[in-house]
Amino acid sequence: MASTLLAVLACATEPPAEAAQQSNLDRDFQSAVAQYEAGRYPEAAAQLEKILPRVPESFEVHELLGLVYAAQSQNARAREHLEKAVRLNPNAASAHTNLGNDLLALGKPDLAEQQFKKAVALEPNSYDANHNLGELYARSSKFSEAIPYLERAQHANPSAYDNGYDLALAYLLANRFPEAREVVESLLKEKDTAELHNLLAEVEEKSGNFLAAVNQYQVAAHMDPSESNIFDWGSELLLHRTLEPAIEVFQKGCERFPNSARMAIGLGMAYYSLGKYDDAVKSLLRAADLAPSDARGYPFLSRAFDSSPSQAEDVIERFRRYAQLEPGSGQALYYYAISLWKGKRAQDPNVDLSQIESLLKKSVALAPNLAEAHLQLGNLYSDQRKYPEAIPEYLRARDLNPDLADVHYRLAQAYVRTGEKDLAQEELKTYQQLRAQHLSDLDKQRAEIRQFVYSAKQGSEAKP
Repeated sequence: MASTLLAVLACATEPPAEAAQQSNLDRDFQSAVAQYEAGRYPEAAAQLEKILPRVPESFEVHELLGLVYAAQSQNARAREHLEKAVRLNPNAASAHTNLGNDLLALGKPDLAEQQFKKAVALEPNSYDANHNLGELYARSSKFSEAIPYLERAQHANPSAYDNGYDLALAYLLANRFPEAREVVESLLKEKDTAELHNLLAEVEEKSGNFLAAVNQYQVAAHMDPSESNIFDWGSELLLHRTLEPAIEVFQKGCERFPNSARMAIGLGMAYYSLGKYDDAVKSLLRAADLAPSDARGYPFLSRAFDSSPSQAEDVIERFRRYAQLEPGSGQALYYYAISLWKGKRAQDPNVDLSQIESLLKKSVALAPNLAEAHLQLGNLYSDQRKYPEAIPEYLRARDLNPDLADVHYRLAQAYVRTGEKDLAQEELKTYQQLRAQHLSDLDKQRAEIRQFVYSAKQGSEAKP
């Protein structure tokens, strides 16, 4: 860059009288380059700002000054100089690339895309140009658009780790599993890292190769026992109901990362799935204390509480707090109502149900599509023999979730009480069909575990 500037500066001065000034300008620019390369950005910026008035049309000065400001996260100031550099030398692919990176930092991906495209047009075989455009598309979840550019970059530099990882991830998310596996395995020959084993585990999981996925997650966790790697390993075991090993992994994860709410939820789910309800409640209570507004653990806490009511006061308190923290959440109010109903009913069969009814009514008002809330409100009315009031709630729950077997059973009972035996027989028939099809709580539990795992993998790592 410095030698190029020498020629530019020579054109800006009048030989031979200005030769000394030219030499000084070149020396000052080379000093700024050295400051930039050493990471002394404020000093480089000061040097370049002194040079700029003497050579206001210098491509090299504007480009470097833009890079200096970008390195200091002064992206608005950087943009001014990088745009000037592009105008001065529109055929420089690097100028378009630098401007594109700055526009990305400014949150303008559409403008960045235009610059990256121009860089690729100027240098179609360039690693940087293709990688930047491919990475932009990948980050925008445009995997089909990303893959061709990442492939070109990979062809230009097969050993480039970052591009190879991005390409394998794009293949994975585009459901091109064999290609993803091939890229990861090739990268592993060059650089054996935990994140590559974790990515290969994802590929094997999506390919249906459970044992291979578990092995790769285990390797990743041993190489780098981070919160994320341990959680992924335990989650894979939990997803496929290898429960005792899952508990062991989550236990170690909770010991190593005691502030990880998702680790505590995973442990609670594993305990619950194995039928260790007291342990499940304890772990899920811990998760609720670590992340009181995290909705993902509460369904399992409520279900575990069904089978382990001995910690009623603690459970009710956590759901009360959750409802207070999320007053606009119909689901939060629903769980609070159910915890009160379960807990107090166990202690006092004559408990006043008005508070529970009020909470359930608020729940369905806030979340009218919450089938379980309508079902429980119907149950509350049925327990009080208010069948004409219960039946509309059951019908609403049935409309919202016709696969909820308990709705048909309780609706049949209500119809029997109101003398509508034909309707009762229809509901019982549907209930029996659903049970025969295994549309049971276990199926719902598995779906909820999978949903939790996939959502939790988007979370950040906890600190030890």
